[in-house]
Amino acid sequence: MKWVHDYLATNINTGAFATAYSLDTLKQRLETERVVLPICSLGTPVSTLTQLAPFVLPPLYHEALDGPLKTALLTRIQDCFPYYIGTSAREVWSGEFEIVELPVTSHPVDAPADILAFSVDTAVEEHGPHLPLATDTLQSYGVLQRLQATDSRLTLGPPVEYGHLTWGLPFGLSIDITPPLLTEYVARFANAVTEWTRAAALYVVDVHGSPVHRAAIQEGLEQSDVTRWAFRWLHEPLREFAALRGDQHAGGVETALIHHLNDNLLDDRIWPGQLPDLTARQMSFAEAIEIGDDLQRFIDRVEAGHLNGIVGKIDNFYDVDAEVMLQRMLQVAQEDLRTL
Repeated sequence: MKWVHDYLATNINTGAFATAYSLDTLKQRLETERVVLPICSLGTPVSTLTQLAPFVLPPLYHEALDGPLKTALLTRIQDCFPYYIGTSAREVWSGEFEIVELPVTSHPVDAPADILAFSVDTAVEEHGPHLPLATDTLQSYGVLQRLQATDSRLTLGPPVEYGHLTWGLPFGLSIDITPPLLTEYVARFANAVTEWTRAAALYVVDVHGSPVHRAAIQEGLEQSDVTRWAFRWLHEPLREFAALRGDQHAGGVETALIHHLNDNLLDDRIWPGQLPDLTARQMSFAEAIEIGDDLQRFIDRVEAGHLNGIVGKIDNFYDVDAEVMLQRMLQVAQEDLRTL
């Protein structure tokens, strides 16, 4: 699907989509430039979205919304973006953020999809000063694009780019829609994209580390009308490189994978030249686990400690092999498709 090719970021800190930007760069730009959240129809041209404002958040889709869900999602998103309610940054922010609802339009697909693949990731999630917000989505589609090259049955569909997160909220430019809203939106989105593409089956993936996020996705798929589907956490085979090394978020593993997929998605003003500073300002995985259930405590720690948004070990980059990790992800995905 050409839409996906046009939509996904290929360079960091460029273009209209806010998710292509790093935490610090986007913070600076949003002080003076308008950002919008579009509500549009499936298949709305990317060019239509990019013309809406200097910065555009990932769209929500008419076909996956009813009135109460739309109201609840928009309320929650506005509570989180650009800075979470209760943070110091939210109190002083005076920029422009608005909702733009486009007319309902029809964009038929050319042919039915055998297996429609897409990700449900947290694309509006800070990934430190050197990686784009959409780091999770970009990893998922890096795998899906390679998977498509090995399996002609696969069509790549648009991603769901809102989900459940906690660690990003204290740093800003991160959106958590809560697990119940994620479940309902996934169920409605699954029904909508299946009808739109006339897909025989769905293959849904994510790389986001939250088990609550993953459970909400699977519950949404179970509640949908889709009978043939499979779900995969693509980082599952990478535990020995990531979680078991205390490198969970925006650290060495994710930096290595993004560098391997497309090194233009790393800010070369920061990486690798500012590695000592990145290391000095990262939060340890152990500390994030310790305070993760107390959001106010997490907020207080971030605001007091001048942390940079990395939770993990950035220098783990030099101890992992990105191609090995990518092949592990690809292998489990190929196994999934053989049983779908």
